Amino acid sequence: MSSLRIAMLTHSTNPRGGVVHALELAEALYLRGQKITLMAADEPGKQFFRAIQCPASVISVPALSGDFITRVGQRIQAYIDYFSKPNIPAYDIYHAQDAISGCALATLVERGILASFVRTVHHLDSFESQTLMAWQTRSFKEAQQVLCVSRGWYKNLANDYGINAIQVNNGVDTLRFNSVLQPDDQILLSRLGLDCGGPLFLAVGGIEARKNTLRIFTAFCVVLKQLPRAQLIIVGGASLLDHGQYRDQFDKAVADSGIEVGSGKSLVLTGPLPDQDMPPLFRLADALVFPSLAEGFGLVVLEAIVSGTPVIVSRQEPFTEYLQMQDCLWVDPEDSDAIAVAMLQALTAFPNAGLQACAQRLSDEFSWENSAHTHLNIYHSLTTPRGVTHA
Repeated sequence: MSSLRIAMLTHSTNPRGGVVHALELAEALYLRGQKITLMAADEPGKQFFRAIQCPASVISVPALSGDFITRVGQRIQAYIDYFSKPNIPAYDIYHAQDAISGCALATLVERGILASFVRTVHHLDSFESQTLMAWQTRSFKEAQQVLCVSRGWYKNLANDYGINAIQVNNGVDTLRFNSVLQPDDQILLSRLGLDCGGPLFLAVGGIEARKNTLRIFTAFCVVLKQLPRAQLIIVGGASLLDHGQYRDQFDKAVADSGIEVGSGKSLVLTGPLPDQDMPPLFRLADALVFPSLAEGFGLVVLEAIVSGTPVIVSRQEPFTEYLQMQDCLWVDPEDSDAIAVAMLQALTAFPNAGLQACAQRLSDEFSWENSAHTHLNIYHSLTTPRGVTHA
């Protein structure tokens, strides 16, 4: 097969699941000889959260201002303006990994500037704003081909919208995420104030309703009564969405609990961390607590397991699609007491002996190389005229 010119578009430079997917997939395609450019629309001066092995471009959004809907519209417009310019390189495939870039590409197709685009749905949000819902729906309904990363979202797209999506793999980079302790790992614990001598529970994704952070904290309060030296670290939170109201509820719960917050305290809130901090943090945590209420796939679950760390997840899709009963601790995500029990079980009753086999199985099944292979087959099927085959 000949090399393709591919534009891989994502909504921002932040380390969110969809952005990570776009970045890792772009690199894997580039290593297979594809002429790919990874793109994001973001504020002036922003760069992707880590160095990238393939060509990348951050399209500047001139002035992010106004309310959330206005700022989303400004990101959409930045993409439209960029691809509407004369002398912009043409691509064989325009691939949107989110609603912002997908909506922009739909407008460019409508105007006759582009012929078609591909859209990957990681998950769909529920917005009160009809404008946001319309933009999100347009971003995949007008795509030439829709892809998705889980069986659950495949069914949702078919049942709710009549869309026949193609399921594609996520992946995990086992060169970065693995269980081999490094000399500098302990330095990270000291720097973040996580060396208090008790078990360390890790929550990833920031403070968001979808991530179920408030119930995680409520469960931790129960654990803390039995294990006073335990710590909960909540990392991440770089999101385009407005989680202010939920954050206010979380802050009130923390204040009412009397639990101390900060480096060396029971609760550590870091916000987004440098990318190089995440592999050692996964290795050093006693458990990843990830009982999400809604998830596209949950890349951090793979990253934790291949790092040798027990995981606590919701007994629902997408986790039930790729995890077996013995791979993790299953919980009802709406039951904070059940989450607390699982956190304690992760320390004393987790089948650690099976983690290595689980990690091997998942890393074999979910590799970015396999994902790139699948995507290339899809891309070529979309660019090859009907009736033409390649030997």
